[in-house]
Amino acid sequence: MTEPEPYAVRVPRGYRVGGWEVREPIATGAFGSVYAARRHPPDNDAHADVPDASDVPVTAALKFLPTGTRTPRQLTHLRELAEREVELLSRLSSPRLIRLYETLTVDDPSRPELDGATVLVLEKADDSLSALLKRAAAPTAGPALLAQVCAGLAQLHGAGWVHGDLKPANVLLMKDGSARLADFNMAAELEGTHAYTPAFSTPDYTPPELLWAEIGERGRRIRPSADVWAFGVLAHLVLTGSFPLPGGTPTARRDAAVAYARGTAELRLSPELPAPWREIVGACLARTHADRIGTEDLLRRVETVTGTTTPSSRRPSRRRTTVLAGALTAVALAALGYGVSAWTGGGDSGNSGDGKTGGAGGASVTADTTAQYGAVELRTDKGVPAAYRLLIVETARDCRQSSVTASLIAAMLKVESDFDPGLSDPARNEYGIARWTPSVLRWWMNADGTPGETVPSPPFPPAESIPAMGRYLCWIAPRLNDQLPGDRRVLVAVAYRTSWDNVNKAGGVPPKNRDYATRIAHYLKEYTPPGRT
Repeated sequence: MTEPEPYAVRVPRGYRVGGWEVREPIATGAFGSVYAARRHPPDNDAHADVPDASDVPVTAALKFLPTGTRTPRQLTHLRELAEREVELLSRLSSPRLIRLYETLTVDDPSRPELDGATVLVLEKADDSLSALLKRAAAPTAGPALLAQVCAGLAQLHGAGWVHGDLKPANVLLMKDGSARLADFNMAAELEGTHAYTPAFSTPDYTPPELLWAEIGERGRRIRPSADVWAFGVLAHLVLTGSFPLPGGTPTARRDAAVAYARGTAELRLSPELPAPWREIVGACLARTHADRIGTEDLLRRVETVTGTTTPSSRRPSRRRTTVLAGALTAVALAALGYGVSAWTGGGDSGNSGDGKTGGAGGASVTADTTAQYGAVELRTDKGVPAAYRLLIVETARDCRQSSVTASLIAAMLKVESDFDPGLSDPARNEYGIARWTPSVLRWWMNADGTPGETVPSPPFPPAESIPAMGRYLCWIAPRLNDQLPGDRRVLVAVAYRTSWDNVNKAGGVPPKNRDYATRIAHYLKEYTPPGRT
């Protein structure tokens, strides 16, 4: 039996914030924790009133975000944009999106661990599609749930938005059995035919063209067709219990998707997939984005197959869509949806379950918020590309070794590749932003610590390469002798380039690696915020 995952923010049962009383834990992640809550009657507490209580249920889910240690600017920015989302979503007609009712700030100096925390008051779900699929492959409610998910996508796309990370963990199930889209960490507003999202995604649901896409300062360009591809994968999984591309691991399936897109392999859908759905899934999983079915046509086909009808909804004007742009990207910073690593189904234990988000935790990227993300740990004015800031900071936080810092990872990426995700050095057999050798990456590519079943083939996306670098550095750090002279962070970097054993035997930086160490030290100084070591 696994130990319960430590809660990022521990809140005692019975604790009151605003008009809410905390009940049992629901889920947690590295960035925040979610608790069930009940509305309590107003008392003498000036903060006990719930805005527009007639529109807010008695129960809700409270997402506690440890923003008390953030800068005032970051906290203000987060709250303002979250409140704008409340304003917009309250006006949308029957959206299939998890609702955000209000945001609060904990004012409790007696509890420094909670004081200043931002609290999102969310619509409380009973379950997640991910947890449902763990209990029952190909559930009987699957087709109806898929129709609702498709309707949610159509609402988002119609409003000018791309979800960017559709997967079972980001579909929440309500008490009445209906589905809601959640966790808008990757959501982005369309600018013509494209939007810009961070360079993080869940490989099984990422269309092949994005696996090798160029990543610019604003992130990766994405179209609504990426959500259509993800829906095709999701539908195949829900209806058959299997993925549409072969392979026992996400990496193997990613390689199969690349081979399919390049025309060297065919799409082989499960024989258990019903004929009408076979046509739909095939239309979603076309090799190129241009050949994929459009969202409105997809919704019509799904409604025909399932015998459902999506109630007509008034689409927001462009002005309101702009409000959605700010709101969703801001709450992405706070991991809106639940976007956390455990789902307890409302129980008291808080045990780790399903509903895990892929990648590096609960933040998203816009040109403004990402440029400031992790400013306490990584300088914001020294040229670290905005597209990689969150991934670098969250990778360092995952390690818990004091010598493996965000500034170290950034310095190494600068020296190794100059932040080039498409680096290819066949002479050294090294590829990608972290210059991985395929046979070595195999041992560090999986977050659960298990080696890949096959040696991966380039390209290696940053969302895979950077966390793998962090895991390797975290393994190296405690193996270096404590008596070695010099900056331990530099020694860890040198050990990545040569080996920890070589560094120990040399009693420090080996002569052939001194130039490398000097460059790492230079960028460490550049990227480390004042007052940090």
